[in-house]
Amino acid sequence: MLLSEIAAASEAVSAASARREKIALLAACLRQASGSDAPVVAAWLSGRTFQRRTGLGWASLRSAPPPAPQPTLSVREVDDALARASLLTGPGSSGERQQIVHSLMAAATAPEQRLLSGLISGELRQGAAAGLIVDAVAKAAEVPLAAVRRALAVHGDLPDVAAAALEGGADSLNAFQLSVGRALAPMLAAPAPELGAALSKTGPAGVEWKLDGVRVQIHRRAEEVAVFTRTLDDITARVPEVVQAVRALGVGEAILDGEVIATTASGRPAPFQVTSARVARRDVESARAATPLGLTLFDALHVDGDDLIDQPGSARRTRLEAAAPELVVPRHVVEDPADEGEVARAEAFAADTLARGHEGVVVKSLASAYTMGRRGAGWVKVKPRITLDLVVLAAEWGHGRRTGKLSNLHLGARDPEGEYGPPGGFVMLGKTFKGLTDQMLAWQTEKLRELTEKESRWVVQVRPELVVEIAFDGVQRSPRYPAGLALRFARVLAHRPDKAAAEADTITTVRSHHVVEEEDTGPETAE
Repeated sequence: MLLSEIAAASEAVSAASARREKIALLAACLRQASGSDAPVVAAWLSGRTFQRRTGLGWASLRSAPPPAPQPTLSVREVDDALARASLLTGPGSSGERQQIVHSLMAAATAPEQRLLSGLISGELRQGAAAGLIVDAVAKAAEVPLAAVRRALAVHGDLPDVAAAALEGGADSLNAFQLSVGRALAPMLAAPAPELGAALSKTGPAGVEWKLDGVRVQIHRRAEEVAVFTRTLDDITARVPEVVQAVRALGVGEAILDGEVIATTASGRPAPFQVTSARVARRDVESARAATPLGLTLFDALHVDGDDLIDQPGSARRTRLEAAAPELVVPRHVVEDPADEGEVARAEAFAADTLARGHEGVVVKSLASAYTMGRRGAGWVKVKPRITLDLVVLAAEWGHGRRTGKLSNLHLGARDPEGEYGPPGGFVMLGKTFKGLTDQMLAWQTEKLRELTEKESRWVVQVRPELVVEIAFDGVQRSPRYPAGLALRFARVLAHRPDKAAAEADTITTVRSHHVVEEEDTGPETAE
């Protein structure tokens, strides 16, 4: 299969506005893929390289050669070149990777160059999120959508699932099972403004502490332990205390869901930035001595040969308590959400959770299965302050004591349907510099410089990759921004490098908050 066919499909999908049309275009392209090309094409159409990490980035795309007049590149030779780049290490490897990219770009037509640039930079903005690819795989292979979702849930790798569906249909999809050692997309929680609203969604539920740490998924087989983040990065070597705690459990094989969090000298949870910085450090022994991590578990996906993801939440909790009684997150059960007494006791539990320094509670349906990678009514988070996960679109250079630091952040919500621009893009909601400590300013300046796309005297435009947790007092009408909305008194609570931009909140979520009619008084630009 030629690269030009993927490039043409990508551009057609980008130009299409209707979801159904996008799915049909993606499905048509997938049908043309066969054999070893199928998983590669599925990966590319979802916006990433098959290798996930190639060691390439924006720097390798500078000074691209003129495009080739005719398409000649095949899917196989491009994937082989990217694979070679991903394996290069040591002195001179950067130059070799640069040469690989230059050779590819020299042989690529203009549409193919645009596709390659998007894949290499991780910014292929064509409005084809993973959910659309899943639908397209089902359509292309003529199999039930539920079968594709189920296979993806237990296997976790979309290219593999796509290839199986296209080659073997439903029978091949049914062969997928959970595999200890293979990271899976975690189940996510939808937001609710208060406990009663959450319980109305879940029905009978367990109310648990919501920890403000780093989400981890832990796989154990005998003495082998692997620890993955919510973005599926392997951090096993950086968290030896987690490995030690899991090896002490009385299970031989398990996949467990939980959170690691640092604590202060008084035993209270440390701010997220402290935990995040500790997990990021590679000098493990000194980091562990200075900032030890504690492990808390809140779900079990597999225990000693039994897959549990289709089991109700109550059954998974029972297996977790038996496997790790000392590590399970505290829980208060509400059997009848209509019983005012039960709700009052749950609210008291939530108040005690906040008093202990945690950020809120998660209300988990006792009947819900574990739905990987999706937000639904099964898990609902309740926090006392209103927060959103937004993406930094740009930043302004600071003044006064913030001179030399990127300070005022331009914040955007996801726009998956393309209401205000290309589907899959972002829509700006305002700016803020509030809440940033000196340490946070230094970190974000360094990080945003790595993401810089374009720079003027005062403003640095960045790739929309860094997620920030924003607290705010409400949403108000504003003619200054494309969606006609702005956040009131927005302030930064935390940088969230552990979250992908695709996990940020959408403009639909922003609208779900009460919108006041008065216009805002203008973006916060003065410091």
